[in-house]
Amino acid sequence: MWSTPIDLYCERLDPTFWAEPVNALTNAAFFVAAWAAFRLWRREGHGDRAILALILVAAAVGLGSFAFHTLATRGAMLLDVTPIGIFIYGYVLLALRRFLALFWPLTLGLLAAFMALSLGLALGVPRTVLDGSSGYFPALAVLFALGWWQRERVQGRALLLAGVMFAASIALRIADLPLCGAFPLGTHFLWHILNAAVIYAVLYGAIGERQGHFTMPKAAC
Repeated sequence: MWSTPIDLYCERLDPTFWAEPVNALTNAAFFVAAWAAFRLWRREGHGDRAILALILVAAAVGLGSFAFHTLATRGAMLLDVTPIGIFIYGYVLLALRRFLALFWPLTLGLLAAFMALSLGLALGVPRTVLDGSSGYFPALAVLFALGWWQRERVQGRALLLAGVMFAASIALRIADLPLCGAFPLGTHFLWHILNAAVIYAVLYGAIGERQGHFTMPKAAC
């Protein structure tokens, strides 16, 4: 079962290891984002272990996605979705505690509700609807909601920027198969590139909020 081949994206035409070279290689963007965030953390983070853990998970997202787009099996899919879920839930937990300063019981209750909604949409909505992207919409809503709530602060502007990029990346993920006939390469590789930028933006916001002594560059706002 775990070794059953999966063909979900336009670029893949057969079950061989290197059937999705562009989808596979663009996972390098996650390593670039993690490295850039690590350099910022090392300069500005001052030993914040929670943010460092998210940076390490960001690198794991690249590894898991590379595995999935090369092995393309049910087992490899778990390597893909697990780090993504850990990063999203971990960041929401961090944001609720640090950005909104909520007490632990309320934080954990809201996180549980967020997880239930995300997993419910991901598992309950058929993949034929929105190409399996429904589970990402709660995360998109959180980016815009928290970003707007704290729009005067560095983390708010970072989350709003991330929300715009994430909305575009979801649209490109959904468009991959419908556009396959006109664009055989597909658009899923752009999902990787934009999501790497999203990861860096939200980590930038978290580091900026924690230290409170640098601001988003105006060109990026």
